[in-house]
Amino acid sequence: MIAVILIIALIVYLGFFFPMEPKQKEVEEKSPKYTAQMKKLWAVAQTSMKERKPFRAEKALLTILKFDEKNAAAYNRLGILYAKGQKYDEAVECFEIAQSLDNNPASIHNAGLIYLETGAYEKAAMAFRQAIALEGDVPARFIALAKAEEKMGGVRKAVEALENAFELDPKVSTLRQILAIYEANGDTEAATATAARIEEQIIKDNVAKKRRATRRMLKNMNSAAARNAARNRNTSRPSNRTTRSASTHHATKSRPSPKIVKPHAGRKRI
Repeated sequence: MIAVILIIALIVYLGFFFPMEPKQKEVEEKSPKYTAQMKKLWAVAQTSMKERKPFRAEKALLTILKFDEKNAAAYNRLGILYAKGQKYDEAVECFEIAQSLDNNPASIHNAGLIYLETGAYEKAAMAFRQAIALEGDVPARFIALAKAEEKMGGVRKAVEALENAFELDPKVSTLRQILAIYEANGDTEAATATAARIEEQIIKDNVAKKRRATRRMLKNMNSAAARNAARNRNTSRPSNRTTRSASTHHATKSRPSPKIVKPHAGRKRI
């Protein structure tokens, strides 16, 4: 009994004065061969997605995740691939895993798009709001939120989201979406005001477009003038070899010829 008490006391003493620290996992440095292989797999996945070869892209991405199961970017790409193939459950799962590994607003936004596509509008709106909280300067996030709010009947919230998108990037297409919402809900006064805003924005865009074209033309003219000036300088400037030859010839011509002294014919010595 005393021995048991002593053992317990020893355990408590060791635990109090020498707490066990979790062992830190040694970070293994990736070998050059491993790095090269991963780059090759990424290249295959991206090329396959561009060339619309989903099976090859999926195989490459799954191989990446086999060696690096915490690769959020690979999960995100795989989710996009599944979404394009209308495998929505798999896509949402990939986006959620990517978001859990890396709190990336793009992954949350992509999951929201899948929810929107499958009719889960509340989840979609929640995902878009979360993405906006992390990255609130992307107009596409507000436009997607507006679609989800409109599907749920939130006209005011949908218009508010679109107004935020327009403030970030004043596009006529965003105003036209606002106009469509007002027209669909029979708000004639708001629709008329929005139509006037569209006309005003079109005029602003045309003026800005002409200014950009004028600046581009002036820039091209200045560049051409600079090239012509440089070409003229190079043409009018004599080459060093010609200048040197002319100088040498001039020096040779102006230099007096040396006098030839003939030896004096004297008497011969005996």
